[in-house]
Amino acid sequence: MAHFERIRDVVSGPASAEVIQLRAQAGWQMVSIEWRRELPDSERPSDGAYGEDIPYGLRIAEDGLRLEVHPGENRALMLMMELLGQDFSYSAIVSDLNEKGFRTRGGQPWTRVGVFNMMPRLIEVGPRLFASEEWKAMQPGRMGGD
Repeated sequence: MAHFERIRDVVSGPASAEVIQLRAQAGWQMVSIEWRRELPDSERPSDGAYGEDIPYGLRIAEDGLRLEVHPGENRALMLMMELLGQDFSYSAIVSDLNEKGFRTRGGQPWTRVGVFNMMPRLIEVGPRLFASEEWKAMQPGRMGGD
């Protein structure tokens, strides 16, 4: 199985074609681009509003000071990861999620695009999911997570 190294370049100015070319020549492949913009005053959130989206699988804790695992969304992430690991198609994953009653954060049924858009989040939470007792208990042939 191939092993990959990942790096993240923080860009403080316009993207440079030269940097992209140097990375490509060194064997790196671009796998995503993240964009951001400063919001005009007319679109700014109200005072006290959380300025960024809360990642799927997390929620604001009751103390309002930290994020904690959202149990339902976390189970949806685990199911997506399990089915992807078994090489299920996006359509099959969508069907399974919807049949089991999982919904997007907006309360809508899952779609193939919705599951595809969860890929960066799954990459981000994968190490935590794989180390969890809940994940170990899900795996076939494992008794009590052993």
